[in-house]
Parts: sequence; C-alpha cells; structure tokens
Amino acid sequence: MKDGFYITDIPKAKESSDVKAFLSVDHGKNVIDYHRSFPAYQETPLADLKELAKKLGLAGMYVKDESYRFGLNAFKVLGGSYSIGQWMAQKLGIKENELTYEKLTDPETKKKLGDLTFVTATDGNHGRGVAWTARELGQKSVVYMPKGSAEERLNNIRAEGAEASITDMNYDEAVRLANKMGDEKGWIMVQDTAWEGYEEIPRWIMQGYATMAFEATEQLGDDVPTHVFLQAGVGSLAGAVSGLLTNYYGDQKPIITIVEPNKADCIYKTAEAKDNKLHFVTGDMDTIMAGLACGEPNQIGWDVITECDEYAVSCPDWVAAEGMRVLGNTVGTDPKVISGESGAVTAGLVATVMTRPDLKWLKDELKLDKNSKVLCFSTEGDTDRQNYRRIVWDGYCSSDAQATGTYEK
Repeated sequence: MKDGFYITDIPKAKESSDVKAFLSVDHGKNVIDYHRSFPAYQETPLADLKELAKKLGLAGMYVKDESYRFGLNAFKVLGGSYSIGQWMAQKLGIKENELTYEKLTDPETKKKLGDLTFVTATDGNHGRGVAWTARELGQKSVVYMPKGSAEERLNNIRAEGAEASITDMNYDEAVRLANKMGDEKGWIMVQDTAWEGYEEIPRWIMQGYATMAFEATEQLGDDVPTHVFLQAGVGSLAGAVSGLLTNYYGDQKPIITIVEPNKADCIYKTAEAKDNKLHFVTGDMDTIMAGLACGEPNQIGWDVITECDEYAVSCPDWVAAEGMRVLGNTVGTDPKVISGESGAVTAGLVATVMTRPDLKWLKDELKLDKNSKVLCFSTEGDTDRQNYRRIVWDGYCSSDAQATGTYEK
C-alpha cells in the first residue's frame, strides 16, 4: 500500500466449479437479441484511444462508452430491463430465446398480468433504468435513494414516471427499505444485491449487464485485450462482464482487475481476508463515486469474481476525478468520452499507474507494460452535471488537494 492504493490477489475457490455458466456466450446472445428488440436500442461506441495509449506507454487503450445507452446516460438499464423482462416472461410462459419488446408490450400481456409495480433502491442510474423500463412496458415503479443522492438524479428518475424519493439512509439500508415495502405492498423488487431467498432477479440483472461486454467483443474483433479493469459496487457488473469475457475468450482470457473507492471497498476487503466470507463496509461511505458506494457484496457476483478475476484494487477518490479529466480532454485525434465519477475510475487508475514513477510497484503488480492492451467500461456519463463540471472544469478533487487535505468532501 502507498498513498491510499491497495492491491490484493483474488482467492480462487478450493473446489472446481462453473458458477459463471449462466453468463455463457449462448446466454449472452439471447440477452443482446432481447435488448436489440427495443426500438430505442443502439450499440454504444467503443472508443479506441490510440493516442492516449501511446502517451501512457501501452499497446492499446479501449473504453466502452455507456453514456449513450438508451438515451439514459448509463449502463444500468441493461440489467433492469432484462430482469423485468424475464420476470414477466416467466409469468407468461415465454422462453428466454423468444423474449422480445413486442411480446411484452402486446395488449394481451397487460390483460394477463394486470398492473405491476417494480420497486428498487438506487443512487440514481439503476433506478432510472428500472423506471424507464417500467414506463416502456406500461407498468409502474417506486424508487428509494440513499442520503446524499444528487437532486438531478432524483429528477431524472421522476421524469421517467417513477414515484421516487431520497431517504435519510445509506445505500444498503435503502435496499432493505425497498424490500420491506415490496413485501408489504406486493411490489416486485428489482435489485442487483442478492441474499438468501433473493437470487433469481439479481442473476437476471447480471445477465443483462453482459450485453455491453458482448458488444465490446464484437467491436474488438480479433484485437483481444490483455487487461480488463472493472469498477465494483456490490460486484454485479464486475461479475457479469468477467463471466462473459472469460467464457468468450477462453484460453485468451485477459487479466481482470476490480477497482473500488477506499471508502466502499467491500470486494477488496473480501478478497484480502482470504477466508471465503463476505466482508462488509458500513457507515456513510462518502466517496464521490456514488454508484460504487455499496458496502455489502452480492454473493453471486463474488462467486463469479473468484472464478474469473485476478486482482482487486482499492484507491482514493482523486483517481476517479483524474480519469474524468483524462477521458474528457483527449490526446490528439482520440474521441472524447464524457465519463462520470463511477465510470472513469478504471481509466483513471490505468492513467495514474502508467505515469507516476512512485506507483511503479502497482504497475508491476498489475503486469502493465508496452505490450498491454487495456479495456475499460465507462459505465456512466455526466449523470450529475454540476459535480462533473466541478471536477473537470474547476479541478475539484485533485491528487495534490487530497494529499494536503485542502478540498472539501
């Protein structure tokens, strides 16, 4: 550890298993076909940052830009839309490979299922995706947000037709509230956090997330990445992408590293403990990476991570801010990527370790060198525009300011 950077290898299961089977290439094809059936579907761009790679001393740098996803500025809708679709499909007797937007919006579907309400807890992006999907499919949604959530994100969720509010709870407490209200009112809980007795929907959500990984493999073609960096909140996104890429690339599987903020690093802490138990982070978790401010790992995601991934890194907030500035102010003719706090932390980590001599130890641990081809996923755009400008325009949360304690959190 040095200056807030921690790394640990991810322990492997003692017994061989195949927990990533539900993220197979065949499942991935069914999921992406479902998403492609939506009228609003468009493949999000994969930014080939050739000039940045050259400047950093890498063979390649690719960033999947999810700010274009369904016009919602974030990837989360992939999981919400697929899980809601699968829940409805089960009730209707529709097979996975036959599920389409057209079938879910057929007037006969409404007659059979009646009025449904989907409930969730979110810092913003997931709730907006659930609200959008419910509206698209002619249903209702209720969304609870943790304290400190941005008003802009709340308003965006309400604009999709949801009943939404900011609570006085942290994220994990808001999840428990959403679950309680769902039980009391007969609402359907749509959450990527799994617990005993609640595993089917989180698994569908992870399958939904795999669409962006599947798209990335198609866009890369024969250009196979050597390294993939994935941010983690509860670990559902990280597990989903890890599982799909591991199944897709087989013997060519890249080195996969999980990245988290110091103040919400439950995956790192679970990996570091090496005791095969989930370890929680509690309290306010006041990181700028609101989308990653989760203290309780998803068991399903963790199981996939232990099977597929090599390293977990915990890093300071300024790394995400650095990534936002690097991606938003590109080198030469590279395309610009508008990336939010939770979206930019992986690119920020790569840029930081490749340019700072004092972090050579971390660069070496991650096995990054001139032959490395790196793939990152920018999971959100400027979903909190005020904070985005504060960071990118005004220089808030710089490495120097954090080291001297001169910026307010």
